[in-house]
Amino acid sequence: MMATPTANIERERLLKLAEEYRERGYEVSFHPNLEDLPDFLKSYRPDMIVRLGKESVVIVVKSRSSLNSSSTQYLRNLAQAVAENPGWRFELVMTNPEDAVYFPKAEGSLQEHEIEARLQVAKQLVAQQHLESAMLYSWSLVEATLRIVAEKEELSLTRLQPLFLVKQLATEGVISQSEYQLLMNALSLRNAIAHGFKTTQLTQNSVCELIEIAEQLLKSLHTGEEAS
Repeated sequence: MMATPTANIERERLLKLAEEYRERGYEVSFHPNLEDLPDFLKSYRPDMIVRLGKESVVIVVKSRSSLNSSSTQYLRNLAQAVAENPGWRFELVMTNPEDAVYFPKAEGSLQEHEIEARLQVAKQLVAQQHLESAMLYSWSLVEATLRIVAEKEELSLTRLQPLFLVKQLATEGVISQSEYQLLMNALSLRNAIAHGFKTTQLTQNSVCELIEIAEQLLKSLHTGEEAS
């Protein structure tokens, strides 16, 4: 049976993800066998599981065209099962061709002073307990900050997707391993919220940490200038 165009796109994205994780030292397992899955995952068939040290990531690649009410419920249940197990993280990667037209339509990335002002708004959202809104808003500010950092470091970024951006900056040593881990956890939360999934892992502290890392990255942009 011939694979559909959507299936081919998802497979290509999965192979690229595997390559990126291998470059970071992760052990990669494609479509793991039932006997290789922990008990809490035996009812599911993840596309890939990657492991490094005490961290395990359950990865599913989807396109909007392959999502329906049944698959959405399946992903919601899978995300919940993973969230209940320490050391495990769920990563839903969307491969949407229409996303590629977003950036040309944008009027330009936020600048430092605009990010700093908006971070204060994010803090207000946290204080008012609007955590989902705060997470989505804070992540957008972190993305803008990461683009500025990448530009300052003169990194050649062929793609602006957040997952690629974070991994590339970590690979180049621009952000630390702890910052990378924090950002990856935040990205998982952001993706869950953005695609309509519930998450029990979203806390006030998780949003505050994201805001703090944005502030630290902005400050690091001028560290060299102050020293000189």
